[in-house]
Amino acid sequence: MSLLGGNWQGAQWICPEENKNQANTWMGFRKEVHISKVPQTAFAKIAVDSKYWLWVNGEIVVREGGLKRGPNPNDTYYDQVDVAPYLKKGKNIISILVWYFGKDGFSHKSSGKGALLFDCQTPEFNIMSNRDWQGRILSAYQTASPPYPNFRLPESSILYDSRQEIEDWQNNTDIDLGECVELGDAGDSPWDNLYLRPIPFWKNYGLRGYTSEIRLTGNIQDTIVCELPYNAQVSPYFRIDAVAGKKITICTDNYIDFERGDASIKAEYITKDGAQEFECLGWMNGHKVYYIVPKSINKIEVKYRETGYNAEFTGHFSCSDPFYNKFCKKAVRTLYVNMRDTYMDCPERERAQWTGDAVNEAGQAFYALSTSAHALTKKWLHEVINWQKPNGQLFAPVPAGNWDKELSGQILSTIGYFGLWNYYLHTGDKQTLEDLYDGVKRYLSLWKIEENGLVKFRAGEWQWGDWGDNIDIVLIHNILYYHAIKGMYNSALVLNKISDAEHYNDWMTKFRKSFNETYWNGTAYRHPDYTGATDDRVQALAAVIGLPEQSMYPAILHVLKNEFHASPYMERYVMQALFEIGYPEYAVERYKKRFEEMVNNEEYSTLWELWFKSGPTINHAWSGGGLIMMYQYICGIVPIKAGYKTFEVIPRPVFNKASANVETVAGTIKTEFEKLETVFKLNVQVPAGTTCILGIENNYEEVALNGKIIWKKGECVSNKNILNIDVKDDRYLKFEVPNGKWRVTATK
Repeated sequence: MSLLGGNWQGAQWICPEENKNQANTWMGFRKEVHISKVPQTAFAKIAVDSKYWLWVNGEIVVREGGLKRGPNPNDTYYDQVDVAPYLKKGKNIISILVWYFGKDGFSHKSSGKGALLFDCQTPEFNIMSNRDWQGRILSAYQTASPPYPNFRLPESSILYDSRQEIEDWQNNTDIDLGECVELGDAGDSPWDNLYLRPIPFWKNYGLRGYTSEIRLTGNIQDTIVCELPYNAQVSPYFRIDAVAGKKITICTDNYIDFERGDASIKAEYITKDGAQEFECLGWMNGHKVYYIVPKSINKIEVKYRETGYNAEFTGHFSCSDPFYNKFCKKAVRTLYVNMRDTYMDCPERERAQWTGDAVNEAGQAFYALSTSAHALTKKWLHEVINWQKPNGQLFAPVPAGNWDKELSGQILSTIGYFGLWNYYLHTGDKQTLEDLYDGVKRYLSLWKIEENGLVKFRAGEWQWGDWGDNIDIVLIHNILYYHAIKGMYNSALVLNKISDAEHYNDWMTKFRKSFNETYWNGTAYRHPDYTGATDDRVQALAAVIGLPEQSMYPAILHVLKNEFHASPYMERYVMQALFEIGYPEYAVERYKKRFEEMVNNEEYSTLWELWFKSGPTINHAWSGGGLIMMYQYICGIVPIKAGYKTFEVIPRPVFNKASANVETVAGTIKTEFEKLETVFKLNVQVPAGTTCILGIENNYEEVALNGKIIWKKGECVSNKNILNIDVKDDRYLKFEVPNGKWRVTATK
C-alpha cells in the first residue's frame, strides 16, 4: 500500500453545487469528452467517499467501486481502471454515480464530505474531474423507513422513488445535471493521502433466477418469498408494470429476523407509471429474499445478482466422514459471505473486521480459496498496524469511525504466530513482515513483564477472552502474548534482527519455565486467583504453541474430555491442541459433538456465532476454524518454508479416506490417502520449484515410494529420489522429495 500522489496532476475533488453532505446522499456526475485517437490503455484513477458506479458510453465498467475508508484513520483508497476498451473515436460520455454514506460505522470512517476525484492521463488526452463536469444530487435516492440499520453499519437502507427519476441521465447530454464545485486537490483534507486499492474488484455472477418463489397472499399486500441457493451477498432485482405511487419493500430473512440482533439493511421502491425495473445497489445477504408488494401488482419478475470477493473456490477437501464434508462446505460458504471490503464478523449486523475473527478467516482462505484472497489478508494486517494509536495501542475493528477500544486478546492473536507469521508462511511476502514489524514491536512494549518472565495483566479497554463462561482471562492473555512473541521471534530471524531474536528467545525460555512452574497444578493450567471451572481454552492455547511438557499431555486430554466452555471461535484451538499432543481420534470426536447441531441443521448454509441458532448471527466465519484442521492435520498440508518452498504432507489418518487440493503461491498441491487394515496409501502432487516432506505413521514394516522400497524393518533402503530422511520422530517416518507425483505404499 503506497501513496501514488505524484501521478495526480490537476484533478480536483468535486461535488454538485447543491451538496449538503447529508447521510445517504447519491450524486450523479457526467463528463462529455472528444477523443481523436483511442489509446491501447487508459487508466483512470477514481477516488470517492464512499462508493461509485462507472459507465463509459452507456456501458457499465465498474459496479460498486471504492473501498470503505480507510488504510489508516485519515486517508482514502482509490481505484485504478482501464477504460480504453470502452472508449471510441469522437464523442464519449463518462458517467459516475456516487453513494456517500455520510456516517461512521464499525467498518468505515466518514471523511465528512461526499465527493469524486477522477484522473485519466494518456499521451493522447487527459480527463480530469473539475468544475467543467456536471453533477446533481439524485433525489430519487432517499432513506427507507424505520427501523434503520443499527449504529455499527455506515450504510443506510435505500428508498428509490422512481417518480423522481431522471431517466438516462448517464447518457443524455441534453439533460443539464447542474454545476460542480471544486473542493481541493488530490491529497487535500479531508480525504488526505490516496492509497491504491489493494484488493480486486468484486466478482459479478450476473442476474439469476431464484431457486424457488412462493407468493403469500395478504389483505393489503402480498409477499413473494424467494429462496437463494445459499447465504450470499446479493442485489435484488425486479421488473414490473404498475401505476405510480405504490411501495415495494425488499429485504432478506436476516432483516425479518432482526430480533436475534439489531436491524440490518432493507430497500424500498416507489413505482412510476408503466413498465419499470429496479436493482437495489446496496447489497444485502441472507438465505431468502422477500418482496412485499401491493396486491395491485400482479405480474412481477424477480431476480438477484450475487457479488462477492473475487476469489475462486480452488480448495477441495473430502473424507469418508460425511459430517466433516458437510462442515467444510458450510465453513467455505460462511467464509465467502464474510469477505468484501474486509474480512467481516458477520455481513448483516456489523460488517466489521474484528481482528480475531480475521485470524480464523484468513487461515481458512489460505486453504479453501485461490491466492487472490491473500490480498484481503494483507490489507487486514496493514490496516491493524496502520491504525495504531499515538500511544502505541492497537485496536479492532478497523477501519472504524465509531470504535477505538483495544481488544488485546484478538490483537495478540493477529500479530502472533497464527496471524502475521502464518501470512508470511503461506505467501512468502517478506516486505509485509518488514513493513509491520516495528508497529508490532511498539505495541508489545506496552505489556510489562515480571522478573520471572510472566506477563503482567493489562486491564485494557475490553479484556475479552472469548464468549461464554469460565474464562481464565489472565492465563489466556499470558499465552496469547507468548503466541505473539513466537511470531516476532521467527520474524526477527527472517529480517536478520539478530539481537531482537535473541531477546525474544531468552524471554520465551524463561516464560515457559515460569509458566509451567507457576500455573500447572498437576492436573491443569490454572491461575491461583481463578475460581471457575478449569478453562479448556487455556489448556488448548498452551498446547498448540508448545508450552506443556509431554508428561502433561494425558492430564490435558482429561480436561478436554470433561470441560466444554470454548465458543465456536476458540474450539478450533481445542481441536488443534488434540492433534498436536497426539489424540487425533478424540480431536474429531469432540469437534463433531460440539458442532453437530450447527452442521446438521438444514435451514442454514452457514455456521453460527454461538452454539445455538437463536444466538446473535447465523453466519459467523470464526466458527469455520476446523476447516483449517482438515487440511493441516487430516491431510497434513503445512508450509515449512515461506511461500511453500518446502511443505509437509503428514496425514493424521483418523478417517479411512481423505483428499485435498490447495492452490498456493508455488502451485497446486494435491494429496489423497486411503487407510486399510494393513496398508496405507498416499498420493501427493508436489509443484515445480518446491520440495515436500512426506510423512506416515511410524508403525509400518515396509514403505515403497513410486513402487520402490525405501524403508524396511526399521532401516532405510537407498533410493535416489529421496532428498532426506528423518527417523528421529517417534510418531512419524519423514522423507523429503522434490517436485513431481509421488505414490507411497506402506505395509504392516
